[in-house]
Amino acid sequence: MAGILELSAAVVDEQRTDLPVHRVTQELSELREDLALVESFGHLVALRTDDGLVVLDTSSRWSAPAVLEALRRWDRGPVRTVVYTHGHLDHVGGSGLVLAEAEAAGHPRPTVVAHRQVPTRLARYRTMPGWTAEVNRRQFGWLAERSRIGERPEGPEAMLALLDGVALPDRTYEDRLDLEVGGTPLALHHGRGETDDHTWVWLPEQRAVCCGDFVIWHFPNAGNPQKVQRYPDEWAAALRAMDTLGPELLVPAHGLPVAGRERVHRVLDDIASALETLVDQTRALMEAGCRLDEVIRQVRLPEDTLAKPYLRPLYDEPEFVVRNLWRLYGGWWDGNPAHLHPPEEAALAATVARLAGGPGVLAAEARRLAGEGELRLAGELAEWAVLADPDDPLVLATRAEVAEARFAAATSLMAKGIYHDTAAWARRRLEQGQADRVGGGST
Repeated sequence: MAGILELSAAVVDEQRTDLPVHRVTQELSELREDLALVESFGHLVALRTDDGLVVLDTSSRWSAPAVLEALRRWDRGPVRTVVYTHGHLDHVGGSGLVLAEAEAAGHPRPTVVAHRQVPTRLARYRTMPGWTAEVNRRQFGWLAERSRIGERPEGPEAMLALLDGVALPDRTYEDRLDLEVGGTPLALHHGRGETDDHTWVWLPEQRAVCCGDFVIWHFPNAGNPQKVQRYPDEWAAALRAMDTLGPELLVPAHGLPVAGRERVHRVLDDIASALETLVDQTRALMEAGCRLDEVIRQVRLPEDTLAKPYLRPLYDEPEFVVRNLWRLYGGWWDGNPAHLHPPEEAALAATVARLAGGPGVLAAEARRLAGEGELRLAGELAEWAVLADPDDPLVLATRAEVAEARFAAATSLMAKGIYHDTAAWARRRLEQGQADRVGGGST
């Protein structure tokens, strides 16, 4: 395995996009004599103290066994403290195994520390396990088939089973919490960004910031279309606060760590600046009275910004962040009076289809537009066609083909997951219709 800090130095210094920045190796790299990272989905960061280990995040339920095995090849000391950077399951899912290991070894139960909103997040997952599992399936399902991140929960029962193994925090905090474990200080800072329960950790003796998901080696996940509110402006502010401490080591929960003051500053400043640009442009257009549609069409980031290896829109994308900013500042209404009390989608689709000459005409035009690369228009017409006649084989085939074209053209995982699911639904319905026709049944 290439030296992890040497690899990240090459990526940042040379702005390389051909080198791996998201490795899921389940292997440990020592960043300092007393600080190590296990690369997984997500990472586990371990701090060695005179009284045992502090663990930042516990990886996911699926990867935790291999992650702990790698940790134990580095240090056999007891885990004294577990810090959650936030409550997503790829960060807290392995906590049950960490606690079980301590009990089996006869060690005291580790103290779990997190922001006060983490229990609220986990309670919401338990209240809506079906929705949470469905979103994860749609977002990651197609990717899990071709990666090593493990199986994803299918259905509410599986989600509840995963949550049963997650340890709730023993200690929570509001804005900042200073800890000392085995004579080693660490400062926990709250910042809203990807979540409202996020913690980043300053290790003064190591001159290191453990930033959780504030840095993900993709464009910031501040606009996820299927998740709750994200906070791009406060995300940028948290990055600025980290930078003012003068860190010499940046340790994210996904992707490569970065060493060297100038490199760390460059990464933090570039990501913060990109978010601030989106915030400033969106606010200005809202102040000018623009509708959401106009804002989305006008807000732009320079291409060279999006070409940086830690800002490529391969997970989330700027357009989705703009939508989230609108929701944050302006609510859900997009400024179009017709959308305040909109008609039923199927009724609108039926009316448009009738005016156009039938759902087949809409489908044909969707195919033509898709062939010319007008995928946004094609997608809208394909949806109208399928809403107007959800059993027509030509309409279903068109929806699948347009969605597959949009999948191929999309860059972000968020968009790809939705388009993949859209196409798969249409293909399944087509297959079922064919089976019914062969068997003499009906759809």
